[in-house]
Amino acid sequence: MAPIPRILIVEDDEIIAHLISVMLEKKGYSIVGKVTSGEESIIRAAELEPDLILMDINLAGIMDGVAAAGFLFQLFHLPVVFLTALCDDQLLERAKNAEPLGYIIKPFTDRDLSSNVELALHTHAMRKKYLKKFPVDEPGKILASPDPLLITDTKGKIIIYNPSLLRFLELTADQVQMHHWHEVMMIINDQTNEEVENPVPEVIRQMLAVTYETNTSVVTKSGKGGKAGITFSPVRDDQQDLIGVSIHIREKSPDPARTAKK
Repeated sequence: MAPIPRILIVEDDEIIAHLISVMLEKKGYSIVGKVTSGEESIIRAAELEPDLILMDINLAGIMDGVAAAGFLFQLFHLPVVFLTALCDDQLLERAKNAEPLGYIIKPFTDRDLSSNVELALHTHAMRKKYLKKFPVDEPGKILASPDPLLITDTKGKIIIYNPSLLRFLELTADQVQMHHWHEVMMIINDQTNEEVENPVPEVIRQMLAVTYETNTSVVTKSGKGGKAGITFSPVRDDQQDLIGVSIHIREKSPDPARTAKK
């Protein structure tokens, strides 16, 4: 027996989200979650790894549905079907770049919804055979990593992070997601106590990783500091276009020799 398709709904209108749930559950689909913002959809989708995401384009929050859908597909190869009450040429052009598998105009019927969902699931099952490896790693492995990990957009805003990062920074999710990485931590040379210049522009310009391994500490917004190795790497999509920067932090034990001298 085939597994029941699992669907995540991203819709900031509670009535519409409920209506979608009822329609799809009657057709035998499983609704694994409902979220109201684009930025929240990225974290929840990484946690749940649904078979399909129904994404409203105009959402509450910082990130709209088109931007969120782009990251969901480019980072994790998760398929998206858009929901919208608007349908102009400019919006359609932006939506195409997110490679959606459907586009449902509100108001929609039960048939509109179920036929688009069924077709999208079938198309993605075929498309998965040709997708390349994840640009960073599988979403489950990113979230489960004991090392603090985060991925920013090309402007340095944090798109996704793992629980280890929240522990390391001693901050909440709301204090991290969609904030610039430099707002939550900074890198210092622990020999001179001088701040290290932001490496992200160089990573983007050269499309090469930058690693700090010695004489390096990370100081967090909460005031916590500690020795660490840290690597900034470009994140590319399947066409090798830059979509963001990954930041991998490796916590280190204090140097015994230096600690003894204090």
